[in-house]
Amino acid sequence: MPQRREFLKSTAAAGGLMMLSSFAEKKKEEAPAEIRIRFSVININHSHIYGMCNAVIKGGGELVSVYAKEPELLAAFVKAYPQVKQASSAKEILEDKSIQVVLSSGIPDERAPLGIEVMKHGKDYLVDKPGIITLDQLAAVRKVQKETGRIYSIMFSERFENKATVKAGELIKAGAIGKVVQTIGLGPHRINANARPEWFFDKKKYGGIICDIGSHQFDQFLFFTGSTSAEVVASQTGNVNNQQYPKFEDFGDVMLKGNGGAGYIRVDWFTPNGLKTWGDGRLTILGTDGFIEIRKNIDIARYASGNHLYMANNKETIYLDCNNEPLPFGKQFVDDVVNRTETAMPQAHCFLATELALKAQQFAKKI
Repeated sequence: MPQRREFLKSTAAAGGLMMLSSFAEKKKEEAPAEIRIRFSVININHSHIYGMCNAVIKGGGELVSVYAKEPELLAAFVKAYPQVKQASSAKEILEDKSIQVVLSSGIPDERAPLGIEVMKHGKDYLVDKPGIITLDQLAAVRKVQKETGRIYSIMFSERFENKATVKAGELIKAGAIGKVVQTIGLGPHRINANARPEWFFDKKKYGGIICDIGSHQFDQFLFFTGSTSAEVVASQTGNVNNQQYPKFEDFGDVMLKGNGGAGYIRVDWFTPNGLKTWGDGRLTILGTDGFIEIRKNIDIARYASGNHLYMANNKETIYLDCNNEPLPFGKQFVDDVVNRTETAMPQAHCFLATELALKAQQFAKKI
């Protein structure tokens, strides 16, 4: 267990060196790829758009143009991507026949209507989570996606952009813990109320806590259990400590049953200020021959960076630092756009994860 012992002996200085090394590796990984598609951005109300753009650029996408209504958000985006053209309207991008894909992190209730327009204009769509916030929106999106054959993909970054989670998928595929029995996904977040826009506190705008931050966990439940059908056993939500925002929810949890395994999800806005990250996101995957625990963002009171994977099975107990693992999503997504395949995420999976989140949200009992 030398790797584990070295981890436990890490000093602050060693941690600093490792973070610098990780940063250098990240920059190396993000070197420009051969351009295979042209894409644009419409609406940038959440900073997730930067990770989305970087992933597609890394996969072979050329960022062409951007449109946003908010001058301050647009200015920050143009500063990050100085080569981008500022479009005068969303229509200008939608009608540009040279653009194959549109990315968006707009206000959540506006994401599905935009995606429908994108698909009707013959383009594929990659949207920040939650990509759809009502069952009516989901029905409309499914109808247009079927009619057009375009890709409607949601960026579940807690899987696609977390290297330890990607590594867990490889280990499970190789049979490291046997057949998966259950996933437990924990998605705590820091509220940072003073820095949030008004729509952040309005359930009609963001969809509710299970629909919003819980969407990641539904994706991971389906992926790791291999479930192609599933149902919500029970769910509950509440506004426990933020009554000054009556349209807000700060806690939610869900029990799930799928044809490949069981699942439990808990999400909240209670990350304390003393924690050195926005949330101690964790995923535990129980198998018939072992288990894996992923500490996505931090190893609390030990190490301030993320991408930690712990595994115990019938042969060994190990710790893996996954910071140097590759992230394949960007290339896979661009491959799918070019080849009309489903290697990054099957369309049925995307819609089922969304449907489960929306049903858990709609039928949740109130705490």
